[in-house]
Amino acid sequence: MRAIILGSGAGGGVPQWNCRCAICAMAWADDGRVRPRTQSSLAVSPDGDHWLLVNASPDVRQQIQATPALHPREGLRHSPIRAVLLTNGDVDHVAGLLTLREGQRLDLYATAGILGSLAGNRVFDVMAEGVVARREIALGTTFAPLPGLSVTLFAVPGKVPLWLEDGTPEIGAETETTVGAMIEAGGARLAYVPGCARVTDDLKARLAGADALLFDGTVLHDDDMIRAGVGTKTGWRMGHVPMRGEGGSIDGLADVPLGRRVFVHVNNTNPVLVEDSDARRAVEAEGWTIAHDGLILDL
Repeated sequence: MRAIILGSGAGGGVPQWNCRCAICAMAWADDGRVRPRTQSSLAVSPDGDHWLLVNASPDVRQQIQATPALHPREGLRHSPIRAVLLTNGDVDHVAGLLTLREGQRLDLYATAGILGSLAGNRVFDVMAEGVVARREIALGTTFAPLPGLSVTLFAVPGKVPLWLEDGTPEIGAETETTVGAMIEAGGARLAYVPGCARVTDDLKARLAGADALLFDGTVLHDDDMIRAGVGTKTGWRMGHVPMRGEGGSIDGLADVPLGRRVFVHVNNTNPVLVEDSDARRAVEAEGWTIAHDGLILDL
């Protein structure tokens, strides 16, 4: 199984289009210590020819262009992307569906709750019925989006997407609107959890034994955005567990037997994005990799 991290940034990417926080300013200045990052997405294949896209980033066209394995290769119209899987309804995970509308046959997999959010917004009808098949998947059900590749979805603590918030949202609930995916092929297991509000015992049991974990790395500390002076929301309020601090993911997952540990969905204000920083070195010393666009994992 080959996995390519197409986009390793959180919503807005790095640099964010309107941001001059310390980290974005470095990226705008082409400072080599901060790599540009597009918004969160993953491609997985059991054979190198047929690919599952996990989450459809607003940057999906740019990501496909940067990834030769995903280029069309046959006839006048073709794509190696045969299916798309959604792990939640966040804008940075569904807006790219509007780009994948050019009459290309695809299977779109998601839970009933996530598909329901798409059905409630008619703009997503540009993925025409009869061309894109919307396939509802129940939690705990193992399905095969591609021959040789199996996926099982499981609930993780999260919240409803920002664009669907109505009043004060419930944060940390385990529902089918925020899920993780255990992806398996050839005896290898890859866990993909780009959004998670807290580390629970049930989650740890789900992840145990995976050959690689790609996990929510949005914020280093719960108050990253406040420290950077660009916002008032905490990681918790956004539905993202911090790497550090009480209840943080590094300590919370330290005793879980895992192969490779990789942080994805990294926000533009997260200090670990600076490659020679103390924050980066400390996280890497704990056995974690900070994902970048184009990072390949062969399992």
